[in-house]
Amino acid sequence: MRIVLIKAIFLGFLSLAASLAICFSIVPLLGGQVDGLGLMMAVLCPLAIAIPVSAFHFHQSEKLRRAEAAAADALLRLARAYEELRLQSRLDGLTNVLSRQAFQEDLAGFSRASMSGGLLFLDLDHFKSINDRYGHAAGDEVLRKVGEVLNAHCGRYDIAGRLGGEEFVLFFGELAAEGMFECCERIRLAIAHLEVRAASGAIVHVSASIGAVYCEAGFDAEDCLDAADMNLYAAKAGGRNTVALAAQAEAQKASRPPARMFEDRAPRGAV
Repeated sequence: MRIVLIKAIFLGFLSLAASLAICFSIVPLLGGQVDGLGLMMAVLCPLAIAIPVSAFHFHQSEKLRRAEAAAADALLRLARAYEELRLQSRLDGLTNVLSRQAFQEDLAGFSRASMSGGLLFLDLDHFKSINDRYGHAAGDEVLRKVGEVLNAHCGRYDIAGRLGGEEFVLFFGELAAEGMFECCERIRLAIAHLEVRAASGAIVHVSASIGAVYCEAGFDAEDCLDAADMNLYAAKAGGRNTVALAAQAEAQKASRPPARMFEDRAPRGAV
């Protein structure tokens, strides 16, 4: 408010100077004199009119500026909140990895971008027995810890997602075929070394079976997921807590059983 008054008074004196300049330049040309009541009016009128009008104008302008700033700030906060909600909607609430739909969308995007890489299908071994023996709170803690492991191993072009239950999937973009097994082993060992304790204090042992496939540039996402899933079954059949790897999805297509749709597959539960 102080600035508004200062600006209004300044403008009032500018108006006074303009009024006196006009009076002293024009009135003598007309044969008159600037004195007495005329001079008083030339002084008072600009001050009486310009100062309050200018103060009102500057006050309204300041209110409008503040309203626009508040609106801009509200829009910015709304945009940030929307972005946070959008990001949260893409994540699984328990494990903080991508949801099934978000993972599918990103995997399809990598395929359209002609990116190659390694696809890992991961299932926690005997997870139902963990819930039955230690309780669902311990099971949830296991899932959270696994989510942390997967996110910790993801780089710029890597994504991790949860399909549901104890099933997870990862894609390592630009991973070379010869590095697939080592990558899978790092994930498997990191999960096997997890330290999870139940409410009773008992140590919960965790392991995972991994089926993996190398995806060539321009890969078919569904075919690769089916091939990785088939390899996961091979890892389970091989004794669990192990890795089954195929060089590419096409190698599996001729011998695989009828494909189960990725979207419709329910978690295996106790497998």
